[in-house]
Amino acid sequence: MLTLYIGNKNYSSWSMRPWVLLKQGNIRFEEVKVRFDSFDADSQFKTTVTAITPTGKVPVLVDEDLVVWDTLAIAEYLAEQYPQAQLWPVDRADRARARSLCAEMHSGFTALRGHCPMNIEASLPDVGALIWRDQAGVRADVARIVAMWCALLAEHGGPMLFGTFSVVDAYYAPVAMRLRSYALPVPPEVTAYMDRLCALPDVQAWIDGALAEQDFLAFEEPYRLKR
Repeated sequence: MLTLYIGNKNYSSWSMRPWVLLKQGNIRFEEVKVRFDSFDADSQFKTTVTAITPTGKVPVLVDEDLVVWDTLAIAEYLAEQYPQAQLWPVDRADRARARSLCAEMHSGFTALRGHCPMNIEASLPDVGALIWRDQAGVRADVARIVAMWCALLAEHGGPMLFGTFSVVDAYYAPVAMRLRSYALPVPPEVTAYMDRLCALPDVQAWIDGALAEQDFLAFEEPYRLKR
C-alpha cells in the first residue's frame, strides 16, 4: 500500500495537495503525520523525514521501496500508476494547460504564499485587510488567480476548474484556504468555486482534520501569539 508522509494539516499547504488528490482519486493509502516541532536540523521532524528523503521535507510518497517527493512528481506518479482515477484532464490540450497551471503554482505566487501562510484554523480578516492594503505583490498574485479561475470556469462550465476534479483543483486548494482565512477580496464566481471546492467530502475531511489538531505552533504563526 502507498504511504503518504505529511505535516500538520492546519499549516502544511504542500501536504494538502497530494492528500486531497489521493482521496479524490479513490486511491488507498496510509497517512503518516510528522508533526512540525521545528525545522532545525536536529528536530524530530527533520530527523524523521530525512531518514525517508534527502530533502527533509513533506510530503513524501512511499510505494514499497520507491520514494517520491515533491508534489508535482507525486501527482505525475499517481496519474501514471492509477490512470483509472483520471487525475489530469482527458483532452491533450487541457492536460498541457493544466500542467502549466500547476507548474505556475509550484514556482510562483510567492507574495501570497509568503505574506499569507496557510492557517486553516485561523480567521484573520483584519490582517488580510492590512496585507491587501500594503502588499502590491499579494494584490497582483490574487489578480492572476482570479483571472485564471474565472477563465477556466467560464470555458469549462464548472463545477471545478476543468469541469471535473483534477490535479489543478488539488494544487489550488491551499490557495482557497488562504483566501478564506485572510478574507482577501475576490469576485462572487471565485467565492462560489471555493465553496464548491471546500464542500468536496475529501477537502472537507482535510479541513476537519486541521481544525481537530488543536496544535498551536508559534513559529508557524506570524500574526498571532496564541490561539
